[in-house]
Amino acid sequence: MLAVMPRYEAYKDSGVEWLDKIPETWRVLRLKYLLDEVNQRSRTGEEELLSLSKIKGVIRKSDLEERAGGAESHIGYKKVACGQLVINKMQAVNGLLSISKIDGITSPDYSVYKEKGHVELSLPYLGYLLVQPEILSEFKKRVTGVMEGFIRLYTDDLFDIKVVLPPASEQKSIIAFLDCKTTQIDQAIQVKEKQITLLKERKQILIQNAVTRGLDPAVPMKDSGVDWIGEIPAHWLTSRSKWLFLQRREKAKKSDEQLTASQKYGVIPQQKFMALEGRKVTQVDLNPEILKHVSANDFVISMRSFQGGIEHCLYEGCVSSAYVPLIPQENIHAPYFKYLFKSQRYIEALQSTSNLVRDGQALRYENFCMVDLLIVPVEEQLKIAVYIEQKSTKINKAITLHQQQIERLKEYKATLINSAVTGKIKVA
Repeated sequence: MLAVMPRYEAYKDSGVEWLDKIPETWRVLRLKYLLDEVNQRSRTGEEELLSLSKIKGVIRKSDLEERAGGAESHIGYKKVACGQLVINKMQAVNGLLSISKIDGITSPDYSVYKEKGHVELSLPYLGYLLVQPEILSEFKKRVTGVMEGFIRLYTDDLFDIKVVLPPASEQKSIIAFLDCKTTQIDQAIQVKEKQITLLKERKQILIQNAVTRGLDPAVPMKDSGVDWIGEIPAHWLTSRSKWLFLQRREKAKKSDEQLTASQKYGVIPQQKFMALEGRKVTQVDLNPEILKHVSANDFVISMRSFQGGIEHCLYEGCVSSAYVPLIPQENIHAPYFKYLFKSQRYIEALQSTSNLVRDGQALRYENFCMVDLLIVPVEEQLKIAVYIEQKSTKINKAITLHQQQIERLKEYKATLINSAVTGKIKVA
């Protein structure tokens, strides 16, 4: 799509390695000739407190979904005016900067800038330009600090960076073009994200109905007597969990391979997990005295089981002592219970057994035993598991397709912005 967009009539060498060639009428300037730092401080600390989001830009701190603790007094915080550039100097290398659309105050760890009075600069153009990968690489070269989390991009280093500046009229055209196109792309992404949410909800309803009501809509029903389950087929029964799943207490064997429990993959070898995730995880010393043995077809209560982390294991090996292995008893078809343990109402029932979920502590076997389970004929467990697998596979494919489309939209958006602000395409 970008290939069909017009280019400028003439280009020249920018003299800057990352820029390559630029339109002939554009200039290259250091940021010190375009920006002035603003360092006005609040005397009362009573102005609107602002924060910086990579996705939403400058927002009111009160609008943050997760509110972190802050200073008791905001006296001395930096004032921000609508239209000024705000940069989190500790996270500048990650593109945490934006043009503010509201007045307020922000942390002294942020830097605030305005355009110089004699320069024909539209800061929104600069807002698009400064988050480009090439500029972020320039940030990375200039940050000061000894380790991640303590690095900062100071004003003198920021001002040393060279950027490309179109004529004022072209800046305005670029801003208008990108504001329009990025809004359209963002709206398309939101539609896709909503479709993914609906598909996930549909999948959860499908699982919930199948594991608690079976597959025959005409079968006679009865009250299970268990709040989280509700009505069940008349020939099904309920049972205390401890009669269906015993706690495995075996210590690890010397030959056991170390396993990792995750909601994404279940219980798999730790080496496989690291390969799939492309990252290392903390490895526990293979001391049989502090590890637990797990057999294939066991379930494992992981540290995040209150969020749906009772995981099915297909391997023999060992897990951390923080985990609780469960041994399925007779007439248990593991794939059926794999889905049952992931149903939202079962997870909510687990959460209701304790306040540990709020304290960030792990689920205990005693909590697991407090939630009654179903006794379903094995042949029905088999059919239900196959049915859910088939339906879930189709839904998962649809979700993956939407996710891929979102990634392509994001890639197109990034390429479009980069091409417009560096002069690769002409937008007006």
